[in-house]
Amino acid sequence: MRIIFVKLISIAFLIDIHAQSSMDQVLVQIGMNNKTIQATKQYYEAAKIQFKTGNTPSNPFVEYDYLSGSPANAGNQHDFLIKQQVDFPTSYIKKSQLASEQIAQTVFQVTALRQDVLLEAKKYCIQLIYRNKLQAQLNIQKQRTEKILADFQTKMEKGDGTILDVNKAKLQLIDIKKQAQENRSAINQLNQKLIELNGGIEITVKDTIYPMLPTIPEFAQLESDYERVEPVLKILQQQRVIHQKQLELSKAMRLPKIELGYHYQGILGQSYHGIHTGISLPLWENKNTVKHKQAQLLLSDLELDAHKNEHYYHIKHIYEKYTNLKISLQEYQAVFSSLNNTALLTKAFDLGELNTIQYFTELNHYTQSLTNYLQTERDFYETIAELYKYQL
Repeated sequence: MRIIFVKLISIAFLIDIHAQSSMDQVLVQIGMNNKTIQATKQYYEAAKIQFKTGNTPSNPFVEYDYLSGSPANAGNQHDFLIKQQVDFPTSYIKKSQLASEQIAQTVFQVTALRQDVLLEAKKYCIQLIYRNKLQAQLNIQKQRTEKILADFQTKMEKGDGTILDVNKAKLQLIDIKKQAQENRSAINQLNQKLIELNGGIEITVKDTIYPMLPTIPEFAQLESDYERVEPVLKILQQQRVIHQKQLELSKAMRLPKIELGYHYQGILGQSYHGIHTGISLPLWENKNTVKHKQAQLLLSDLELDAHKNEHYYHIKHIYEKYTNLKISLQEYQAVFSSLNNTALLTKAFDLGELNTIQYFTELNHYTQSLTNYLQTERDFYETIAELYKYQL
């Protein structure tokens, strides 16, 4: 007996591992093949290059003038000038720092989109597991009803049954077939959505077992873990750093621009050459730029606070939903693990304790309760998937 018990535990453990592995494999494939993720990665790779552009001085400028004199003995004049304009040196340091922070932000932007895609895929997998379990139940109901219909037809042929019982069984069978067909259609649609997320590559989920549940900590711990790595929060935090660097850069850009170069002039057989220098007067080119960046920095602080507040209550709402679903699911499990209504109903029907209408009414009531149980189980696992989105 002990050996049988150990074997059953081992089989259940292996089934859980298979379900976990199957869903994980689907998510890994989608993470590699999803077109939106690929396009987003490429977009931000291009953005990284863009962030590095414009951080160098402008191109050097070369001028040459040839001026013919009048009258003819006045001689000709040659002027040659090469010059380079540069911003104040600190601005290049600030530009480089700004580019580094913008590039760092792209990592969180890709992660945020990837988590959205994978959460969508994970929910599809959970819905498929629910649909597959429901299909198995519908198949059992169909087989049971077909047997009852066959028995009624046999009895009627022998003169022991009535056409009313046969018709009731036929209607019951039609309803079950309709539900099964609708469920198969839903399964096909969900698999097609997974294929779409997988970049058009064929992928199918046939599992009827949900993956092993993680250990759900208390809300405060979960919310803290979530907030520590949540990519949208990281994006907003990084955006504040970027606005701070933009403010520093705008202040550096208010400093004078410097112009250096070489100037040559030749006239009447004489030549002059020397250094060309110049400096800009920062009067109005960057007017209000600093004020604008200060306003953006203030805005980023407000957006960060707003997201923290919204995120806290969003997670709290999901956690409360998880808690309520857990209670309902445990109640369903306690009831369904201790009864076998279909067997009892069939026995009562065979013994004549229930007529056909009573039998199908009770059976439909039990079936609806079982469906509600499966839906609660599905919602429970979807809620956990949302709570652990940050780990995708």
